[in-house]
Amino acid sequence: CRPGAVVPSYAHLTDGGMDVTCPQEVTIPAGKTLIVPTGLKVAVPEGWMLLVFPRSGMSAKTGLRIANSPGLIDAGYRDEVGIVMHNTASEDAVIAAGMRIAQFVLVQRTEARFIPVASVAGIGDNRGGGFGHTG
Repeated sequence: CRPGAVVPSYAHLTDGGMDVTCPQEVTIPAGKTLIVPTGLKVAVPEGWMLLVFPRSGMSAKTGLRIANSPGLIDAGYRDEVGIVMHNTASEDAVIAAGMRIAQFVLVQRTEARFIPVASVAGIGDNRGGGFGHTG
């Protein structure tokens, strides 16, 4: 839906995620969050969802982070997909046109059912602790 948009693709046959690019140059000021355009509109099949994950190279080499990682595109969404990116660096970050900024992973949706109970103590095993309890 924008000039310069590129159809997402897998870099390698065994990859789980498809590379997503930005169709135009975008500057994200230091410490700010922007929705970066992809130029893509998608029609995710019913019963599926498209997840948006960061690219490991971008996370390791820049201060750019996907703010709502993983992002989620529902089957009913039909507008342009934008990547919510935050610049954690102390300098502005420039995303060049054509730069790979994220990856899409198509996942089948399952539906959870929550059942109110008085206690979960007798259900399964309790591994004990959380939030860094193992060190």
